[in-house]
This record gives sequence, C-alpha cells and structure tokens, in this order.
Amino acid sequence: MQGVAMQLAAQTEGFEPQIAAYAQYALTAQGKQLRPMLVYLGGEAVGTIREAHRTVAVIIEMIHLATLVHDDVIDEAQLRRGRQTLAANWGNEVSVLLGDCLFAHALKMAASFPTPEVCRAAAGAANTVCAGEILQSRSRGDFDISRGHYFKMLAMKTGELFALSCDLGGFVSETSDARRHALRKYGMALGTAYQLYDDCVDVLGSEVTAGKTLGADLAKGKMTLPILTVRDRASAQDQDRLRHWLANWEPVCLPAVVKLMMKYEAFAESRSVIQQYLVAAREALRALPPGEGRSGLAGLTEFLAEQTEALGVVY
Repeated sequence: MQGVAMQLAAQTEGFEPQIAAYAQYALTAQGKQLRPMLVYLGGEAVGTIREAHRTVAVIIEMIHLATLVHDDVIDEAQLRRGRQTLAANWGNEVSVLLGDCLFAHALKMAASFPTPEVCRAAAGAANTVCAGEILQSRSRGDFDISRGHYFKMLAMKTGELFALSCDLGGFVSETSDARRHALRKYGMALGTAYQLYDDCVDVLGSEVTAGKTLGADLAKGKMTLPILTVRDRASAQDQDRLRHWLANWEPVCLPAVVKLMMKYEAFAESRSVIQQYLVAAREALRALPPGEGRSGLAGLTEFLAEQTEALGVVY
C-alpha cells in the first residue's frame, strides 16, 4: 500500500506544472485504500504478485479519487477525510476539470499495457460508476424509489470498482476466466455490502465513525436502506411523518427519524441485508484455491461483518 501511495503521488509529474498542486492535493487524499488492497489480494489468491499489480491499483484508485472530487462538487461538501475538499479550496470549476484530468490520466496509464483488456475494463467501470451517480442524483428526494433501484445504484457506484479491482488483480496474475468471474462476484458483493454499511452509518453510527455530520445523506435527499425499511413497514401516519421530515430536512429531525427506525426494526433489517451480501461474497471465494490471498479476502468480509453488528448498538 505504501508503494501504491508513492506511485500515486508521483503521477503529479504527468500533469501541467501550473495545475500540479491541485493534482497532488487530490492524489494524496487517500483513505482506506480498499480497492488497491483488493487488487493485491485478488492477484495473490490466484497467482503471483507482479509489478503490474501496483500499476493497476494506482489506475483504479485514481479513478476512485476522480469520482470523489466530482462527488464533493455535487454534494457541496466542505470536508473529506478530515481536510477541506478540493472544491472548498479552489472552487467547483477547478474541481470538475481536475476530476476529468484524473479520469483521463488513469485511462492513459491503462492504455500503456500491451493488451487493451485493462484499458477497456477501466473505461467500462468508470462509465458504470458515473452512470450510477447520475441515477442517484436523479433519485434524490424520491420517497417512492424502489428497493431494486436503490440496490442497482449501490452496485453501479460502489460495487463496480470493487469488482474491477478483484477481476484485474486476477487478470494480471494470468488466472482463468472462471476464477476471474469468481473474483468479480466476490468484489461486487463486498462492494455492495460496504456501501450499504456506509449508508447505514449516516444515521446509525457516531460522527467519529462516519467522519461527517450524521444525517448528511438525508440532508441531500438520498434514500438509504434504513429509511426504505421504515417506509415499507410504517403505518400510514408514520409514513406521512417520515415523508414530511425528509422533504423539509433539518438536523433536529434526526432523533425522531431514529426513533422510527427503532420502532420498525430498521437496524436489524439493515444488518441482515448486509450480512446476506457478505455471505454471497464468501460463497464466491469457494471457487478459488486456498491460500493467503483467499484468506485475506475472507478476512475483509469478517471485519465488515463485525462492524455491521455494531451498527445501532448505541441506541
């Protein structure tokens, strides 16, 4: 992971000198580095780790960082990972264009591989992620959104890059199509579970855990699994109350919304759905040979399962 961080930072040299400071700011805003980790664990699970794994990890992380730069513009976010966003520092115009530069640079790196497979896969995933974000943007404030549409958005905007990371990790290790398919299934399930967990933390976690003000997603009109659970289970009167609070959101509404979640057991339902996706992720690993890579991938599901079980315990 240190090598990935160093190579990411080194990409600043590939940008126009006058915008290098913006690129450096974006490229050093690394978080958990889950996607690079999946590239390495996926590769190790089916073969030998090579220098190309690091390049693939950098490409995918750069695409992810580009989406975050654009997300912060859309959400008018001031903070990310404990520091001001690019938009807060330099404005929306610079941020949108810098995000575009990051996408383009990532695809340029992908095109350096002797086969078009990496570039094709990375471009396709970027397309899917951006399409998922568009669907989410158009769905804001839609109280009647279907669960199917909600889960589709999760898979597109988060699951896709997790799946890509695992898949290309296997590709660089020169594994079979069947094992790549298994890795992709694992990544999609894990990524969807992770986004479900993150959505739940917005209302069920603590501000220290979330790294943001609780209720931030609801303030932007994003429907999440706990809210959908209350909506689907609530009486007509409670549905009307919930609809009113979401349409006229104020931070003071959060305790009342949480009280409804307790009443309709939204915490337990959310944990159950996340665990189902984690079970699916573990099932996909059965097609892979035993070893440290597969154990590492399984370990990620166990860790997220533990974090999921802690959701809502403060209430």
